[in-house]
Amino acid sequence: MLTGGVGAYALVRHLNGNLKSVDIDAELGKDRPAASDNGAMNILLLGSDSRRGITAAGASDPGRSDTAMVLHVYPGRQQAALVSIPRDTLVTRPTCTTPTGATDPGGPRKMFNASFSVGGPACAVSTVEKLSGLRMDHYLEINFGGFQKVIDALGGVDITTTKPLKDRASGVDLQAGTHHLNGEQALALVRTRDAVGDGGDLGRIQLQQAFLKSLLKQVSSAGLLANPARLLTVADTATKAMTTDSKLAGATALVGLASDLKGLSSSGLQTLTLPVRQDTQDINRVTPLPTESQQVWDALRTDQPVPKSATARSMADKGPAGSVVTP
Repeated sequence: MLTGGVGAYALVRHLNGNLKSVDIDAELGKDRPAASDNGAMNILLLGSDSRRGITAAGASDPGRSDTAMVLHVYPGRQQAALVSIPRDTLVTRPTCTTPTGATDPGGPRKMFNASFSVGGPACAVSTVEKLSGLRMDHYLEINFGGFQKVIDALGGVDITTTKPLKDRASGVDLQAGTHHLNGEQALALVRTRDAVGDGGDLGRIQLQQAFLKSLLKQVSSAGLLANPARLLTVADTATKAMTTDSKLAGATALVGLASDLKGLSSSGLQTLTLPVRQDTQDINRVTPLPTESQQVWDALRTDQPVPKSATARSMADKGPAGSVVTP
């Protein structure tokens, strides 16, 4: 028992040492939306395009916000909604503190993904909170290298493509059918633009959402908890790959979060993209549809499913991209 206790303590210390964290609460202060008191939870999931862990040149690359999703977990923790925010969305960015300690004034018509570049995780969280009116209870970030390694630690992911996907820029090259992807192949898939839709971010978002459903389905059925050695490998890899808010900056807190979400399945996850339209001044940018976007955030604030009317007019949900990969 003593040996086991010492080993467990050493393991927890090791995993805690892997994690990088940011004290979002301290950086943002009290000028934030109120936290929910009914068990609902909002998590900002951010994927940065840093190459740290992939190439030597990427070791010092801070990256940019390549993918951003708000995960709203409903009370009871059996259902959730995942709202993707296109990186090219024009938003009003709040005042943020830069890494050098300077103040960036923000302002209207700023690209959403620039918030992370300007002020790091705290600025990204603040931008999402101003946009949605929802408090982000937690923050989880993973970069390209970390994503690739986590997929490999999980043993790969099975996905089915309904048409061939080929993109020299990302490296994806898949025929139609079922595939078992390793980390490198999975990263190439979720990064592709040219292989889906019109080559923009919106088609890629739909593909990413389908991939996440496939991943969630596989993790739920993989029996990780029954395989301590594999679970340890995944935990070690994941904690090295993530940056979290300070409340999750420990193995015990992450295990608690995982336990809270263990009842969530792919069938209980509603996925959508923030309703947007092409910007009238710049065809390479999009802007939120005011009424429909507010419908999305109001539904999450009141713990209701997002109505179909909220996405009916959005250019984000047009086209066949969402059916290219099936979970």
